[in-house]
Amino acid sequence: MESQEYLLAEARRYGYVEGEEVWLRPFMQLPARRVGQVKESADASLVYFAQRFELFRSKVEDLLQKIEEAENKGSFLMKAQHLKEQVASYDALGDFETLHRRLTEAEEGVKVTVNRNREKNLATKINLIQEAGELKNTVDWAGASEKVKELRQIWIKTGPVEKQHTEELETRFQAAVDSFFAARKQFQAEKKAMVNRVYDKYKELIHKSEALQNSNDFEETTRKLKQLQQEWKEVQGSLPRKQANDLWTRFRAAHNHFFERLKVHINTRRPEAATGALSGSAEDNLARKRALVAEATALLDQPMAQAVTRAKELQAAWKQVGPVRGEESDRVWEQFLAACDKVFELSALEHFVRKRQASGLDVSTPEEQYNVRVQALRDFIKSDKQEQEVLEQNLDKLSNAPGNDAFRTMLQGKIRTFQRKIRTKTELIELLRQRLVA
Repeated sequence: MESQEYLLAEARRYGYVEGEEVWLRPFMQLPARRVGQVKESADASLVYFAQRFELFRSKVEDLLQKIEEAENKGSFLMKAQHLKEQVASYDALGDFETLHRRLTEAEEGVKVTVNRNREKNLATKINLIQEAGELKNTVDWAGASEKVKELRQIWIKTGPVEKQHTEELETRFQAAVDSFFAARKQFQAEKKAMVNRVYDKYKELIHKSEALQNSNDFEETTRKLKQLQQEWKEVQGSLPRKQANDLWTRFRAAHNHFFERLKVHINTRRPEAATGALSGSAEDNLARKRALVAEATALLDQPMAQAVTRAKELQAAWKQVGPVRGEESDRVWEQFLAACDKVFELSALEHFVRKRQASGLDVSTPEEQYNVRVQALRDFIKSDKQEQEVLEQNLDKLSNAPGNDAFRTMLQGKIRTFQRKIRTKTELIELLRQRLVA
């Protein structure tokens, strides 16, 4: 009963009956407006149109509540504007002026939020364009491709900007993405071309080696094969592991075939001396020693366990080769000694790294593997230099008395050994660097 009385009072406050028609009183700049006809009675009709107002007001209240709670307030702007337009034409009796004011305030608030969001969206999209544009200079193409996908998703999820900027931003972003894919395509083409060049170079070295493997000019062929081994090491670029292993196996097969023939040739031409030491012409001895140098040099590309075993076998074989005259004797010996030293030092290094890994050292990437090995070699070199300095100090303090000659000779020999160790480790650092680059 009280509700009916309240509605009737509100209806009379904002409307009236004239004849058989129900009218809404003027408000804001709008004139009085007919909203309906009297049906049962004047009071009943007034209450009816007051109830219609309450329904309209509920719609407004519901919308205002949603705007208040929503994160994306802009999605309600059109609804607010539509309800605001209905204020001037909705057939009901009530305080339309207050509803109009509240809808206007909500509309203005939403517009401010929309403008602020569009400014943020503009800044976001400009940053996305810059990020996409920088990706074409990457070296991590796989990671950059994933980044492009991520940027695209962020772009899609980023809200709108002012209409005058929309087309320009879309064009710039797409151009940046297209530029990245064009750069990636060019890189892939260049990489494929590089791989093909590397493959062709390896195949060329293999064909040259296979053409020489049955040569009977043993001394000259030994020199040529050693040069081919050096060229193999200097090839810049990399291939898939299986392909590289297959090419290396074929290359080594040709060299092993020749050097096995060389051993047979030397053994058939040089009778054994009574002491068991092999003798022969100086030329044959030099050729065989050069062959041993070439094989020892190539051991660095084999698994370390096999390389160490073979290096020891080569050292034993070296002792069985007869003498070589002149300066070439010292030169070929130094080459052989340096090659074997590298094998043994590299084996010791790998043993050290394995122990570090077993204790929890993480060296998963090629760069990490390179860094831990180089640091270990530098530490070893530092220790060797300290040992060498102590020996040199002891040698300087030693008197020239004849009784010290044997001790002096021993100290000088140890100093030369440490000098060789330092030189070998230094060369290994350069070898590891070349392998990382390749």
